[in-house]
Amino acid sequence: MWFYSFCIVIYTVIVRLASPFYPKAKLWCRGRRNMFDRMQNAIAKEDKIVWIHVASLGDFEQGRPIVDYIKANYPDYKILLTFFSPSGYEVRKNYPNADYVFYIPADTRREVARFLDIAHPEVAIFVKYEFWLNMLAELRHRNIRTFIASAIFRRNSIFFNPFGRIWRNALRAFETLFVQDDKSKELLAEIGITNVVVAGDTRFDRVLAIADSAEKVAVVEEFKGESRLFVAGSTWGPDEEILLPLIKANPDVKFVIAPHEIDEHRIERILRETEAVRYTQLPSNFADKQVLVLDTMGLLSRVYGSAEWAYVGGGFGAGIHNTLEAAVYGLPVAFGTKYRKYKEACDLIALGVGRSVKNEKELQAWFSELKCDADYLARLSTLAKLYVGQHRGTTEKIVESIFNF
Repeated sequence: MWFYSFCIVIYTVIVRLASPFYPKAKLWCRGRRNMFDRMQNAIAKEDKIVWIHVASLGDFEQGRPIVDYIKANYPDYKILLTFFSPSGYEVRKNYPNADYVFYIPADTRREVARFLDIAHPEVAIFVKYEFWLNMLAELRHRNIRTFIASAIFRRNSIFFNPFGRIWRNALRAFETLFVQDDKSKELLAEIGITNVVVAGDTRFDRVLAIADSAEKVAVVEEFKGESRLFVAGSTWGPDEEILLPLIKANPDVKFVIAPHEIDEHRIERILRETEAVRYTQLPSNFADKQVLVLDTMGLLSRVYGSAEWAYVGGGFGAGIHNTLEAAVYGLPVAFGTKYRKYKEACDLIALGVGRSVKNEKELQAWFSELKCDADYLARLSTLAKLYVGQHRGTTEKIVESIFNF
């Protein structure tokens, strides 16, 4: 634990030193400046606090159904939402269903104690992957009810490593671990963690709520016209490398490309190599173009609703992004090769709805089969909708279990 705490301090120093040169590091430092003073001024001592922590913007979408459900059903509680990453905090720092939004402090004993003194949560809920050792130890010491939601565990993770004793001990801070699948429960039982409930993944509730209430994006509908639409969401450079040949080989199909990050260099390449237009710079004849680049945030989950096929990026990097956002609309979805740690992607492949592709040739082969066979496409669409719909209700299961103990 001493070495762990030392590494946290070194990490914090490195980020501060890097902040003049790296925008994300600068945001990370700026958001934590005078944070405890701002918390002290905002949070009243009499507030009944439920603290929900997510790492980043992607994990926020997993935690958001929990925030929304508590806000709607337990109005006596105030919700404290924290982020580790600027990617989440900067976008969601004004989220209306959270009463207070801050960064999580650096995981040193001093910072953790000060944070908990001010926040005084009655309940702490961590989402998916967040295991801060000093924070969990202090929560356990203070007898604060602590949970993890939508967690998933794998054999190769540090908890099952011979040298992972302090990480295994950290799991004992949780009153209940709400996991996504039976395999996680079995693995935890092997190390003596039995306070586990297989509840599922709250992202299903989130995408179902979007699909149930979302209106289609008017610009995208006008762009699509009478054509069929292929949406490529959360793409990175390697994804675009295999998508560009697909676009050129299918001039009768319209494409929307939504880069994961607004990278001007990559956007310029798409504009240069295809008949493309930017969402934020629409000319009067934009409906005549073949490609619409979605160079803005917050629309992708609705844009999938206008499509017939989808591709989800990230599979040639750290891992694929959210395939459920596409599947909820009944879209067959392709993605790169790094998908195995995402249960829903494996499930979609098993159903035939998902397809992992290694290169442009495999992507074209998958797309050609679907493009030419309407009955096959319809069958996959039905399977996708049924799969997502069958997983509704995880959020209610988790929250009601916490509040009705």
